[in-house]
Amino acid sequence: MKLTARETVVFAMLGAVMYASKVVMEFAPNIHLLGALTIAYTVVYRKKALYPIYTYVILNGIFYGFATWWIPYLYIWAVLWGAAMMLPQNIPGRLKPLVYMILCAAHGFLFGTLYAPAQAILYGLSFQGMIAWIIAGLPWDFIHGISNFFCGILIVPIISVLRMAERKGTDTV
Repeated sequence: MKLTARETVVFAMLGAVMYASKVVMEFAPNIHLLGALTIAYTVVYRKKALYPIYTYVILNGIFYGFATWWIPYLYIWAVLWGAAMMLPQNIPGRLKPLVYMILCAAHGFLFGTLYAPAQAILYGLSFQGMIAWIIAGLPWDFIHGISNFFCGILIVPIISVLRMAERKGTDTV
């Protein structure tokens, strides 16, 4: 997955867009565009989407600290990327928005559950403690899943803009 200079710049900017979108939405806990951007980047850039995704992850660590809360970010976004990679690329046009929105919502609903194993290991929680931690976070996961579903409405338009930018970017080279 060798990158061109152009791709390096584009992926750095897309990672920064992810980070900026999160910062802008911090007033509303668990409501953000990260899932939508992750799916859109994955649909357009496939394996190379990991570059902007992990640029975002690293920026989080740089600005908020590489603490224990950050460790699950090393795999949580890869789970969504992997799920988006497994989607068929020839989904019928009318179904695409709904499929993407459901995937985005599922990641939000499962965020606490995906986060829990790392927390259990890092803080020495028993299996029962981990389950209690998941249950305590369900209201936040509910908000996260519902908001991801509605933010997912933007996935198809984001994909269109990225593809248009890619076409224009390669036309000038």
